[in-house]
Amino acid sequence: MLQLFRASILHFLDDPIKTTSISKSYNYWEDGLLVVKDGKIHEVGDYASLISDYKGFEISVYSGKLIMPGFIDTHIHFPQTEMIASYGAELLDWLNTYTFPTEQKFGNKEYAREIAQFFLRQLLLQGTTTALVFGSVHKESVEAFFEEAQKQNLRMIAGKVMMDRNAPEYLLDTPESSYTDSKELIKKWHGKDRLLYAVTPRFAPTSSKEQLAKAKQLLEEYPDVYLHTHLSENREELAWVGELFPESDNYLDVYDRAGLLHPKSVFAHSIYLSDSEWATLHAKDCSVAFCPTSNLFLGSGLFNIQAAQKHDVRVGMGTDVGAGTSFSILETLQEAYKVNQLRKAFPEEGYEHEPLSALKAFYLATLGGAKALHLDGAIGNFEKGKEADFVVLDLASSELLAFRLAQCKTLEEKLFVIQMLANDRTVAQTYILGQPVL
Repeated sequence: MLQLFRASILHFLDDPIKTTSISKSYNYWEDGLLVVKDGKIHEVGDYASLISDYKGFEISVYSGKLIMPGFIDTHIHFPQTEMIASYGAELLDWLNTYTFPTEQKFGNKEYAREIAQFFLRQLLLQGTTTALVFGSVHKESVEAFFEEAQKQNLRMIAGKVMMDRNAPEYLLDTPESSYTDSKELIKKWHGKDRLLYAVTPRFAPTSSKEQLAKAKQLLEEYPDVYLHTHLSENREELAWVGELFPESDNYLDVYDRAGLLHPKSVFAHSIYLSDSEWATLHAKDCSVAFCPTSNLFLGSGLFNIQAAQKHDVRVGMGTDVGAGTSFSILETLQEAYKVNQLRKAFPEEGYEHEPLSALKAFYLATLGGAKALHLDGAIGNFEKGKEADFVVLDLASSELLAFRLAQCKTLEEKLFVIQMLANDRTVAQTYILGQPVL
């Protein structure tokens, strides 16, 4: 079955920062044609050049709109959906006041299912088609999440939290139970349809060495699963890790000694990293998730994207709901720009503080996120054979956006305006495997 879509079309071929010529990092067609066959990309290009091959086929025309690959969220917590925008001082207090009591509810599978349905709809409303997702400590929460994602044929990655200390008793598991529950979930869900599993210790302070060893065992037994956790989000957390693991050289070294650094390891936040930690992340081919709205909301700190670029570490964007204040990757990109700009106030860090370009931002939201998750063979751009998950952006969704875009002369200027002024109304439609979902 062939489906044809006519609109302006943009996708990325490489990181704009890495290419010798920025124009080689993307394809853009002002009047483009996207052809989908049986849920996969069949062809993409200039409308006038391609249309003669498709005479007689019905075309979905999106005049004045922009089609891009679906957005990718590399760090988010589905059990924290109902507590988004909860007033908080900083990370550790916020966890104890809001997060842990909220997550207690997710031992009830039907409750978890209800929140999963709402959570997934919020992602799709914002044009997010793939996410790396924290469940709760309860096996039932992840079962419910996967069941709901499967119904909509979504490409999602999720995992049960492993947490056996330094949290309320009602949320603790054990090294053995976390291993057993995770293993059962892996066997049932990893690789089923478009679903994948992530071994998910919450963060080093809430897992004993015995539990971290069980996480390593899971990675050894199932080498193609992910490892998803937090790293160096908050200065108080950093000091706590130093007290709990005095033998380790730094926070990342805790995970390294535990054997948890591998190509599918994704570390959220990663704000306070030394050059040696960045070098280790590169050497082990790990990825990090940049979560600007969360870091600003909790006052955690400012992510150093220049350090990530210098050390050639994979980066994806993360909304980090519920500390993050929006499900929208578009709004997350707005704050990413501001975070990078604010770092100019701290020149002692010794990195160039170039503004985050719009091309780089939208690369991170699409192909960059896919590369961070090692899914760029399946999603992230419109290369032939990839899965047809994409978003349609309405460039006249507000009078201000339309007015400002009319003043733009270059593609990058237009993208920056979209990055800074777009919102949830800008997402006109989201497609999963070529099918509309809104």
